[in-house]
Amino acid sequence: MANVYDLANELERGIRALPEYKKAEESRAAIEADPVAKDLFKEFTDFQQGLYAKIQSGQMPTGDEQTKMQELGTKIEGNPVLKDYLDAQQALSVYVADIEKIVFGPLQDLVK
Repeated sequence: MANVYDLANELERGIRALPEYKKAEESRAAIEADPVAKDLFKEFTDFQQGLYAKIQSGQMPTGDEQTKMQELGTKIEGNPVLKDYLDAQQALSVYVADIEKIVFGPLQDLVK
């Protein structure tokens, strides 16, 4: 029987070899090379992390915070560099969701 850690490492290498991963990696590098995109991305991720922390502590975002998140989302959608990155992330997330179903299937069987 194969060692599950060896299989996990093989899976990691397989993910990194995917064209969708390479595209996301290239798109991320493009963000780093574009000061406007980089600043907007940092603003978005910082704000998003703050909202997640707030939600996890049991608080709901205020109307102003929800509005700001929507405004940041609109700005990101309007920035071709960031839009390209998010599209690449979305394509990669399909694989991650499928892999998650496979990996956690046996654990789900234990609680049925």
